[in-house]
Amino acid sequence: MSLSGLIPADLTLFATMALAIVAFIAATARGFSGFGAALIFMPLASSFAAPRLVAPLLLVIDFVAMAPTVPNAWRNADRKATAVIVAGALVGVPLGTYFLTRLDPVTVRWIITGFVIALLALLISGWRYRGREYTALSVAVGAVSGFCSGVAQTGGPPIVGYWLGRPVPSKMARANIVLFFGASDCFAMVSYAASSLITWDSLKLSLLIGPVYAVGVACGASLFGRASERVFRIICYALIAIAVIFGLPALDGVLGRG
Repeated sequence: MSLSGLIPADLTLFATMALAIVAFIAATARGFSGFGAALIFMPLASSFAAPRLVAPLLLVIDFVAMAPTVPNAWRNADRKATAVIVAGALVGVPLGTYFLTRLDPVTVRWIITGFVIALLALLISGWRYRGREYTALSVAVGAVSGFCSGVAQTGGPPIVGYWLGRPVPSKMARANIVLFFGASDCFAMVSYAASSLITWDSLKLSLLIGPVYAVGVACGASLFGRASERVFRIICYALIAIAVIFGLPALDGVLGRG
């Protein structure tokens, strides 16, 4: 199949190139810092293509890129505690998917913008939950993260803010996070497929954008240890903020997207 055959009929070559560039930048941030891919990718990507296309696209390429990390996470995670949070995602992901399929694209883009602004503020604040561990709270955190993932693939910050504040070894906390998203992505795959969001167009496009994303993750990972993590995180935050600004639906006319 030629490269042109991988591009959906309603997507221009320019938009496809833009998606590839944004995917590379987002993946580089993900590979280095472990977060930020969706917060960078979704606001910008949804300004070039419908959220119903780019959300499943990101789900597929990120799932494939991060799948090799799940077995190690399974060995190091607190599986019982993670299962409680996963139970919340089992409710949140389908609910977020429902809103993604029912709302018009511009409304979804505004929701994505609002989510990303709130989650960026959470990341910058450095907030961590350090209170007692309650089952109901764990389920609620999983549900919120699952909802964000279902509607916009932006479920990372609530889980990161919760688990990194728990009194557990950092290796276990990171394993819990990876394992949670492995399960959450599986729910999203089923939910998206059942809602007809995963289409041949999104799968074909993932064959084109996926390798670019994988290279970005590898580049970001190779930078880890060579650059200051503090400086790189600041760069990630700046990229997320820029993505939010340039992805605003209100700027479509100004930027020639409308």
